[in-house]
Amino acid sequence: MSGLHRRPLDLLGRIWHEVAKFGAVGGVAFVIDTVIFLSLISGPMDESHVKAKAIAVAVATLFSWLGNRYWTFRSRRTRTKARELVMFVTMNLIGLAIQSGCVAFSFYVLGLTSPEASFVSGSIIGMGMAMVFRFVAYKFWVFTGDAEEIVVSAEQTGSAEEPHAVSDADMLSPQKD
Repeated sequence: MSGLHRRPLDLLGRIWHEVAKFGAVGGVAFVIDTVIFLSLISGPMDESHVKAKAIAVAVATLFSWLGNRYWTFRSRRTRTKARELVMFVTMNLIGLAIQSGCVAFSFYVLGLTSPEASFVSGSIIGMGMAMVFRFVAYKFWVFTGDAEEIVVSAEQTGSAEEPHAVSDADMLSPQKD
């Protein structure tokens, strides 16, 4: 196999752990989002599907930040927790706009006003689109620390955290055989 064809496979092989963890955190966040959203549109917010989706996404986002910061991208956390959280919230606001926009389009443009239609448009189509955006955003813009930074931070605090991530530069550079 030529180097050009092998590079994407090598890259995928190196990030599969992050993708799997991201998927697990996202799966639990999906359940949280779904339960809250369906509970709200089947009860107190039966006429406010877009607002219900926003609330459900906000709660699932808080869980997602914790899961991704302390598990998925733990070796890429930054020392500046505030900057990381602001970037995480910003990227999730964009994700929220994607998901809520799908519900709004379905509800107001297509006239699909049933709870099932709002669920499909927001929690299936919208979440799928937002998921791809979020993974790229988290990996390249939110969790931008590196293993060396984690080691220095761990030494300063006395933590025994073991970094094991490969840097983005390593993943994108050509491999030596």
